[in-house]
Amino acid sequence: MPELPEVEVVREGLDKWVRARTVQSVQVLDSRSVRRHTDGVEDFEQTLTGCTIASVARRGKFLWMDLDGLQTPGALVAHLGMSGQLLVEEPSAPDEKHLKVRLTLSQKSDFPDELRFVDQRIFGGMFLSPLVVTPDGLPAGAGSVRATMPEAAAHIARDVMDPHRDPEDLYVGLRKRTSQLKRAILDQSVLSGVGNIYADEALWQAGLSGLRNTATIRRAEVHRLNDALVDVMTRALAAGGTSFDSLYVNVNGASGYFARSLNAYGREGKTCTRCLDNGRESLIRRDPFMGRSSYSCPICQPRPRKR
Repeated sequence: MPELPEVEVVREGLDKWVRARTVQSVQVLDSRSVRRHTDGVEDFEQTLTGCTIASVARRGKFLWMDLDGLQTPGALVAHLGMSGQLLVEEPSAPDEKHLKVRLTLSQKSDFPDELRFVDQRIFGGMFLSPLVVTPDGLPAGAGSVRATMPEAAAHIARDVMDPHRDPEDLYVGLRKRTSQLKRAILDQSVLSGVGNIYADEALWQAGLSGLRNTATIRRAEVHRLNDALVDVMTRALAAGGTSFDSLYVNVNGASGYFARSLNAYGREGKTCTRCLDNGRESLIRRDPFMGRSSYSCPICQPRPRKR
């Protein structure tokens, strides 16, 4: 599933290509991709037609387009799910095999005129959501200057890269819970945008075990973890995200390359580079985790002692 850097790459691309353009027509080719729009396909197509995309915003992995022209203030939410893609294409381009929704946009010189939602596995989708005021009265997220966000995202915390987030909030949020550290930082109500890959990378960089109980975490350790999360996300964003699945692409069809720089995730049985630099020999281990896998170094990420 795309994580924060991947979704931010998509947001930046959309902001360049579709912001300030008017939706001239909407075609839903598979009703399952607008199933979260409770008023149905026809209402989705009719309501969206004629609206202007004011901005493209993101909080964590939650992506939306603020719309002007609606009777009630709202946004077009795009959830990528496991395989969703938002592609900007010329109308003459052949339809993708799994094309689900097509938006025809007002013409702009040298800009393609169609925004297409493509989704092979159909876990993602698009829907219209009313807006609510952000709890802190600050801009909702990346790309937004408005202190409003989709009602459907009201439970999502600010993400690692949000300039309006106070790192101390992470410490407070973790200490309020009694759970494993990795589970806690994957909780989108604590800190949004962190997924399995980047959680493993940040925990490795911070030298912390994801099995640590959050009740035992110290402030200095949380700040070290926060710095690691910011660094990992920043480097991943610069590389265009991480692509293990050929279905993840940005709006122009290009994949990310951060997978080449991973230190823990997916490196089972390979030497820990930090241990190697320190004259030690340790192999990255893989453990089952919530139906997925966790990767860590048994030496520089010591597990908590059993009581």
